[in-house]
Amino acid sequence: ILLLCVSGMRAEPARYSVPEEAERGSFVANIAKDLGLTGEELLARQARLVPEGEKQYLQLNQRTGDLVVREQMDREELCGQSEPCLVRFEVLLESPLQSFRAEVRLTDINDHAPVFLNKEIVLKISESTMPGTRFLLESAHDPDVGNNSLQHYSISSNEYFLVYTRRRSDGRRYAELVLDRALDREQKAEVDFSITAVDGGTPPRSGTASIRVVVLDINDNIPVFTQSLYKVSVMENSSQDAIVVVVSASDLDSGTNGEIVYSIVQNSEENFETFKINPETGQIRLKKPLDYEETKTYEIDVQASDGGGLSTHCKVEVQVKDVNDNAPEVIITSFTSTLSEAAPPNTVVALFNVRDRDSGDNGRTTCELAGEQPFRITLLAADAYALVTSEPLDREQVEEYNVTVRACDEGTPALSVSKTLFVRLLDVNDNAPTFTQAIDTMVMSENEPAGRSLGRLSATDPDAGQNARVRYALVPPPTGTLAAASFVSVDFESGTVRSLRPLDYEKVPAFEVTVRAADGGSPPLSAQAVLRVVVRDENDNAPVLLHPAPDSSAAGELVPRWAPSGYLVAKVVAVDADAGQNAWLSYELAKATEPGLFRVGLHSGEVRTARAVTERDAARQRLIVLVRDRGQPPRSTTATLAVALVEDFSDAFHQLGHGPASGEQPQVAEEEMLTTYLIASLCCVSSLFLLSVLVLTANALCKARVRAELSPPSPSCYADGVFGSDGVGSTGTLSPAYRYEMCLTSGSGRSEFRFLRPVLP
Repeated sequence: ILLLCVSGMRAEPARYSVPEEAERGSFVANIAKDLGLTGEELLARQARLVPEGEKQYLQLNQRTGDLVVREQMDREELCGQSEPCLVRFEVLLESPLQSFRAEVRLTDINDHAPVFLNKEIVLKISESTMPGTRFLLESAHDPDVGNNSLQHYSISSNEYFLVYTRRRSDGRRYAELVLDRALDREQKAEVDFSITAVDGGTPPRSGTASIRVVVLDINDNIPVFTQSLYKVSVMENSSQDAIVVVVSASDLDSGTNGEIVYSIVQNSEENFETFKINPETGQIRLKKPLDYEETKTYEIDVQASDGGGLSTHCKVEVQVKDVNDNAPEVIITSFTSTLSEAAPPNTVVALFNVRDRDSGDNGRTTCELAGEQPFRITLLAADAYALVTSEPLDREQVEEYNVTVRACDEGTPALSVSKTLFVRLLDVNDNAPTFTQAIDTMVMSENEPAGRSLGRLSATDPDAGQNARVRYALVPPPTGTLAAASFVSVDFESGTVRSLRPLDYEKVPAFEVTVRAADGGSPPLSAQAVLRVVVRDENDNAPVLLHPAPDSSAAGELVPRWAPSGYLVAKVVAVDADAGQNAWLSYELAKATEPGLFRVGLHSGEVRTARAVTERDAARQRLIVLVRDRGQPPRSTTATLAVALVEDFSDAFHQLGHGPASGEQPQVAEEEMLTTYLIASLCCVSSLFLLSVLVLTANALCKARVRAELSPPSPSCYADGVFGSDGVGSTGTLSPAYRYEMCLTSGSGRSEFRFLRPVLP
């Protein structure tokens, strides 16, 4: 029960009062005391007043909690004749968000005197009028209310009339003139006196008008209305000059005494400005459109007068029916146009009121947001709302919002109004830069001079302003690693990568560095990417011979005279330290003693016989093999081979060791050598069978002994490491390493002939 009571008390608005036209700074009340808060709490919670209307008449002192008058208020201007006259407002507190409704009643002061619209009132009264007859007089107008409004009428002393003060249903007072004594035109044709209207203020104020009564000759019938009270209803959207009602009166007299003229008794200025009557037909029409929100009911006094001066009165009561002709109004009382994208949900963006001047369903309103946006409307109090954020904001997705608040009433047809608020988000450094590629590859030429541009790194940051300014830097490598950062540099602003010194592809074929991109936010955010620089090989290395050895004058090879076409004489082996096409080697026979006898494999380097060896071929042949790569320009080297054509292997040592280096023998020496070969051939034929058996037996024994006694090849013997130490790496063109055995025939004291064959692991 206590909770319900407390809840009810807080929902009830606080009420205060202040006299109208109070001076600026006049004290009204202490808001802090009524809310149970201190001045420090009001200041900390940013207490402020939110008026119901667009004008701020009151002011709140946040330090003391005093509510004072900010601007003088005229009760008659604000409320007219309405009572009570209330100035409503709300006290808005933040952290947490709270709203308290309050109202200040303007108490009336007697600042207006009653005023008659006409300073002279003329009445025409027949002399036959009976005493006690009442005549309706024009009412005085006093804009004050309550006791300060018009209270009673009085007239100056005269012999014929009295005045009575009457009260209407709406509380306003009017005067009735009563004939106290019969008139006699022959004695007095006109009676003059004054009427005074007095209000109830302290001190009282009054207004005066003169009355002139013209005594008419006898007219024994007065007009009579068909109704003493006409009640009509008029829609407020009725057009100007529309007929409101038609009043009708009749007079039994004839002639001018029976001719009736209709008129409206000017009992208020408002009636005079709103209605008009046709004096002949009695049609009452509108002078201007009606407005239910300003006046809901009108009382019109209609007078019917005949030609003889007799008159009668009736009342017309006009009820104005409300029409939904007022759209709701959205009144912004507080608005923040810029908002940080880091603002949490429920952050207040704007405060506004929705007001509809219509009544009933036509005045009930609802409020909503148009479209899907990260905002929502919170109801603070009746017709008071707050626009707050409903979810986290992201400026990188949406930079600004046009928030449309739509207010709609419940009339038929419903009317609505929209108010658009432009909200711009302020950037927060919440996004790190992003490289277009996590691993970026650039190419530089071998031996390229320093300072050349290799390319440009690119990183973007979706933030704005200083938060989106990206700067680049190389990340220092760990200690003990290749100082690749000394090979290139990255421009701080543009990200352009430049070489710092020439590089040798054979030493550094490629390297990687880490690049950091940092934005200008506080604190700055950064990202890293790997820059891989590939060195493009240039043809700066000539082929290197492995076999025959480049330091030997000429390599000796033996070819039997019976060698057929395609017989393998030797194999030229060379490598190139370059890579790719620059390391592709080709072999060709540059020069030979007999060019048609030998040929060289273009890619294999194998020297073979191009045809079968004949007796006419010179015993000593000299071959020059050209080894050339495919670079631009190509580089080359040559290998020299000395080939001896022998009948058997016993002459190999003699031909290779003691022949002339030039290979050119005199014709006599060649003939002697041919004779020796013929004799040797005869000996060989005779002992061919025996020699064949001995050779086959010795060969079998030799193989068995070698396989039994030879240990497995040493890992260091012609291993990859050996070639690697001589500068031959995996990038060359030499096939995997070979290991060779050497076998000698028994009894070959002078022979050094070698059988070379690969022994596979």
